[in-house]
Order: sequence, then structure tokens, then C-alpha cells
Amino acid sequence: MNAASRNSAVPKRAMVLAAGFGTRMRPLTEKIPKSLVKVSGKALIDHVLDRLGNAGVEQAVVNVHHFADQMESHLGQRKKPQVVISDERAKILGTGGAVINALGKLGDAPFFHLNADTIWIDGPQPNLARLVDAFDASAMDALLLLAPTTGSIGYSGRGDYAMAADGRLTRRGEREVAPFVFAGAALLSPALFANAPGSDFALTELFDRAAEAGRLFGLRLEGLWMHVGTPDAITAAETAIAASTV
Repeated sequence: MNAASRNSAVPKRAMVLAAGFGTRMRPLTEKIPKSLVKVSGKALIDHVLDRLGNAGVEQAVVNVHHFADQMESHLGQRKKPQVVISDERAKILGTGGAVINALGKLGDAPFFHLNADTIWIDGPQPNLARLVDAFDASAMDALLLLAPTTGSIGYSGRGDYAMAADGRLTRRGEREVAPFVFAGAALLSPALFANAPGSDFALTELFDRAAEAGRLFGLRLEGLWMHVGTPDAITAAETAIAASTV
């Protein structure tokens, strides 16, 4: 990674994906959206928005679909960062289409991109600040925060990416096991979305295209990542959070 990127300004805007149905979190998500499920007394999306606010983000664009009215009511109470709704009530879009739909609200500069249910415990330096320090717009279209497939709480999958010494990423093959999983947080350039394949597609399609061009990079998360995908995973995450504050 280019050391010159360490003078990068902190992004003032962010995109937070919060429109999903949260099917694996049922029965909790039969009455509330997954983003409002509480972990350690705080809604998942508030863990994310608080982290963005502390990083210096001024405005977060949040897409809504599942229980959209509940989301709007909850987010209307937020002051830091300011929340702008990207309404997908009519049709839920893919993870890539959601960003395309919101690009006009995100501006021309690189922006943070987070899943509403991503949660982690930082190491000595906040991981969002580390993303800013490591990002080099001249070489990268996307810089993904990656967690190790082993040792992360609540994750038992086969990983997503292998990472070269310079940080470039290669997606896991169908029958392979990869050492890193995408932790649901990234710093993205608007250039990533040029010539997007449509209005409803997965963001991973653009990650794959950036990887082929040598412009997809990763940064290993410092601290502990927690995959809160099911009701049972909530207890494990709360235990880890409690232990980190002792």
C-alpha cells in the first residue's frame, strides 16, 4: 500500500446497508428489522452509527425496506452523524444496487461503507481510522476490512479472500478455504461504481471486477470481529463486549 495515502482526509459521508430481511435472525426479525436487534443494550445499527460518528463522519446514508417505518422512526432520533434515508420500500435492491441508488447522496469523494449488523472490538487504533490511513485512491477502488476466519466470534464459514503481501485481494475459489472474511466495513471510491451492471446486483460483482484490475485491497482488522447472524450469536457477542470493558 502507498504510504502517501496516510494524509487522506477522513470521509465525511458513509453508506450503511440496513434493508435486509434478517431471515437467519428469526424469530426476532418477525417483528423488528435486524438492524434494531439489541446487543449489549444497543441496537446493531447504533453500534455502527456511533462508530462512524466517532470517526468524524458527518452524514450517513441508510437504506431501508424491511420494517422501514420502524427504521425511520428510530433513525430520526440520531444527531451524530446526521442520517439520510435511502428509501427502498418499493423494491429492495441488491447490495450493489443499493449504493447506486444512493450515489447522489454520497458525493464525489471516497466514503465508508458498512453493513448495519457489523460489530467489532477495536484494537489500539480504531479500525476505521486505519482504513483511512491505508487508503490510496490512486491505486485502489476499494479497501476492505478483513477478519481472520479463525478466532472471530460466531463465524464458521470458509472465508472470502486471500491477501497478498501488498494487500491485494484474491477471492476464494469454490472449493477452497480462505484465511480472511469480509468484516462488513470498507472504504470505497465512487469510481468503483462506474459502468455498474444495473440497478439490482451484488456489490461483490464490483469487488471481483476491481480484483481483476488489481485495485481491490484488504486491511486486517485489529481487535475482535463478531458475526452476529443468529439469535444465539448475540450472547457470544455480549460476553466478548463485557470482557473487553473489564
